[in-house]
Amino acid sequence: MKEMLEEEFGEVTEAEIREAVTSGEIIESYPKDRPVPSCLIYGNTKKRRPLHIVCAPLLGEETLVIITVYEPDPDKWINFKRRKK
Repeated sequence: MKEMLEEEFGEVTEAEIREAVTSGEIIESYPKDRPVPSCLIYGNTKKRRPLHIVCAPLLGEETLVIITVYEPDPDKWINFKRRKK
């Protein structure tokens, strides 16, 4: 939660997270994460704010557990979708 409150362009709201997840795409999968597999979603809010959301869908439920949310650093990402080497 602390990271969400300290982003460069202000707090990330729940509505923005929903917008980014809805418009987003899975850019990395972490099938070996425990206790459940997770993934990294890249999406934009309606105001075009780029967000990365690490989350874990619970199998058999319509639940998405949000692990962390942050604004991707353009110095570390190519088009916010691929990690720079």
